[in-house]
Amino acid sequence: MAHWKLSQLATAGLTAAVISGCLFSAMAQAQAPNTLTPQEKADGWKLLFNGKNLDGWHSYHEQGIGKDWSVKQGAIVLNKRNTDASADYQDLTTNDEFSNFDLKLEWKARPCIDSGVMFWVNESPEYQQPYSTGPEMQIADLACTVPDSRILMERSGDIFDLISDKVEYVKPAGEWNQFEIIANRGHVQLFQNGHMVIDTDLNGAEWKSLVAHSKFAKMPNFGTFRKGHVSLQGTEPKGKPGVRLMFRNIMIKPR
Repeated sequence: MAHWKLSQLATAGLTAAVISGCLFSAMAQAQAPNTLTPQEKADGWKLLFNGKNLDGWHSYHEQGIGKDWSVKQGAIVLNKRNTDASADYQDLTTNDEFSNFDLKLEWKARPCIDSGVMFWVNESPEYQQPYSTGPEMQIADLACTVPDSRILMERSGDIFDLISDKVEYVKPAGEWNQFEIIANRGHVQLFQNGHMVIDTDLNGAEWKSLVAHSKFAKMPNFGTFRKGHVSLQGTEPKGKPGVRLMFRNIMIKPR
């Protein structure tokens, strides 16, 4: 009888382990990078990056993609030297345009990064760079990006040169960070690693005053578009060369 009970317990334990293993495997599969869960699909989310190639993207004002951009190990990777021609790392831009949306992505960087995520970007010929048309949620390493990491409104999570987040929730270089941008008819909310850092309205007098007292005052129509592309900034030539920046899990849901 004792042996039967032990055998029964062992069988039950093995069954539980198998069930637990299957559940864990299912959860791991559901959470694999660059995939959507059934619930996310039902909610209307769409992947902007498939984890395999750069289909759906191009370099700003270009037909193709600058050679410093590639896909490795399920992430968009920027591998550049400070001496590279700007066309090699020109900002990566979605083929599609979006109006009201919820955008999520993850990024990871080496120290001394200086980049950002821009939205409502206009690609008309009269504009030279994405940042002259659409607001930028700043990416900047706090350790050594100079001068950006030392200046309010130019740190990670800020709307570059316009609004500073009160608390910086950016992780150390080498760790994945999460950004979320919710844009709805001019109302913009920015989240960094799950924390809301900016909540503002691009239609109000306060926003217009901020723009008028910034470098963007010299850029006609900056921040006025309510439909446009999403752009990933190819960074400025600062800090150490090499693999600088990685993006993954880029998804968007129209609102």
